[in-house]
Amino acid sequence: MRTYLGLVLGLSLATPALSAAQSTAQAPPAQPDASNVIRVNTKLIVVDVIVQDKAGKPIHGLKPEDFRLSEGKTPQSLRHFEEHSTATAPAEGIKLPPMPPGIFTDYTPTPPNGTLNILLLDALNTPTKDQSYVRDELQQYVKNAPAGTRIAIFGLANRLILLQGFSSDPATLKDAIDHKLIPRGSNLLDDPSGSGVDQLQGSDLSQTAGTTATDAEGAIVQEAANLQQFEAETAALETQLRVQYTLDAFNTLGHYLSTFPGRKNLIWFSASFPINILPDPAITNGFTTLNLNQAEYKETVNLLSKAQVALYPIDARGLVTPPMYNAANSGRNYQRQPGAFAAQNQSFNTAQATAHSTMENVAADTGGKAAYNTNGIAEAVANAVNSGANYYTLSYSPTDKREDGGYRTIKVDLVGAQATQNLQLSYRRGYYADDVDNKKTETAAANDAPTPGASANAAYQRAAMSRGAPTPQDLLFKVRVVPTSATNETTVAKDNNLDKSVPPTGPFRRYAVDYVALPNEFNLITQPNGAHTGKLQFMVYVFDTDGILLNATGQTIDLNLSPESYKRFQQGVIKDHIEVSVPTRIDTFLRVGIEDVSSNKFGVVEMPTGPLSHLPPLDAPAPAAAPSKSPSPAPAASTSPNPAAKPSN
Repeated sequence: MRTYLGLVLGLSLATPALSAAQSTAQAPPAQPDASNVIRVNTKLIVVDVIVQDKAGKPIHGLKPEDFRLSEGKTPQSLRHFEEHSTATAPAEGIKLPPMPPGIFTDYTPTPPNGTLNILLLDALNTPTKDQSYVRDELQQYVKNAPAGTRIAIFGLANRLILLQGFSSDPATLKDAIDHKLIPRGSNLLDDPSGSGVDQLQGSDLSQTAGTTATDAEGAIVQEAANLQQFEAETAALETQLRVQYTLDAFNTLGHYLSTFPGRKNLIWFSASFPINILPDPAITNGFTTLNLNQAEYKETVNLLSKAQVALYPIDARGLVTPPMYNAANSGRNYQRQPGAFAAQNQSFNTAQATAHSTMENVAADTGGKAAYNTNGIAEAVANAVNSGANYYTLSYSPTDKREDGGYRTIKVDLVGAQATQNLQLSYRRGYYADDVDNKKTETAAANDAPTPGASANAAYQRAAMSRGAPTPQDLLFKVRVVPTSATNETTVAKDNNLDKSVPPTGPFRRYAVDYVALPNEFNLITQPNGAHTGKLQFMVYVFDTDGILLNATGQTIDLNLSPESYKRFQQGVIKDHIEVSVPTRIDTFLRVGIEDVSSNKFGVVEMPTGPLSHLPPLDAPAPAAAPSKSPSPAPAASTSPNPAAKPSN
């Protein structure tokens, strides 16, 4: 838990701004010579272990000496051990005080040691029919969920969408499932509706090609073969896109969840599992899926590991039968193609075996459990939530300190009397020996979105600043957003970048966006000459309700601080002021963010602009003083602007 959280929430937006090299705070007391300070950075690997009997019931009361943990073939010494159980109520997180209108923070209160549950409805890989089935099952689960179960709900289409933040309120969760889990078809699926018809047509071409293979019909055979090749290449491209979008979503989730303490159970509802997120250590390159961005893949693995995420993949189709028996295909004439039925049956069985194998591997590699061929999806969710709330946390500092990018396997065993009881252990099986805090994914194309400055990690920036996406809280900050005046404008504020393809039309309302954060939220790099350097980026994006980016603006601060300036910097407050113009003819949203470029960290909040438009503007006079209760005359009301509302530069 960040001990300075209260300071962030208590910071006044009216305090003087901090420049790049100056602080308004008094000079700090003399510090010891840095050359005489020894800094030891110990890398700690956290492994959550679920111990159950044959019936799946959790085993409690085990001690550190009951476990043996090895990395590779080398035994490791436990640095920390803790048991977590549903019998013990989690501690309460730091609750936010009521925020005044127009004031926002990216802090999300969660219990410091509680288990968080994430429901991910994968519309990218799931037909609409199956999405509706999952929605019905989740409605049943929420009605009977144990009190205090904290759940967040996400949707995955072409990108990840946060539908409901963490909540333990059944009414809130029910409302989110009823009104936000709207089934939608994916244009990357052969059969978006789930009728089972389209997935049979590919084999018809091969059957047709085989039954018309005569010299007179050679042209027809060639055309059929060409069409079949075209469809195969199209399907491969669509699968490649689904794989990459799925990887991007898990990468975004890893970033988002890594700032929350404790274990997370990620329950993934999908009808197709195109990627094994975790690597197979027996494979030299770590994974065998399609041509993935390896840097992003390894970063995703480590982010999920660091965030203590266990995957629980659940087949959204429930109990699946071969599509040849589907009522929609009952009129199909297999007599003219005697081999079609057998070919379809074999294709179906192969696809099922591949999907289930991927589900099992994903679950085993992260410490979760897969569920398929069951119509009890609500029960599967309940089992995942319950098993994931009863576990042991084992932490160790690896004896191999190298960060060479290699995959390190983890093995946990029970010893002594516990080893003879045939108990089942679930835990993540390894990690990549990379420094996840200092790794950056491959930079995306510059034209993906208008950005106010060059980002060292444009891919993560795009995900962090997308409308409706999870709001990262790597950097805690507070922001005030209010109109600058009560009147609209026909032009936009300085340094605003409207969408050039279809520029939004005026009138515009201008808003002042004032940030405040503490310096210890940011990582500055120490240079050989003792200076501290870094780059901070402040961003404001304007979106419409469809997620179309209408306007973007921001500022970049390059820091190059001398040792004395850095001392003052640490004692001060980081602030920035940005003005953004928002079209008034349509409903819009603001996405406000801070990026620490050198450490690849973000802080983001999002809010609709509708309620903001009714707030008192900056140029409004200060309210009159309340009448005095004493007989003496009340002091005259000030007619000057409220000094607390003056923008700081």
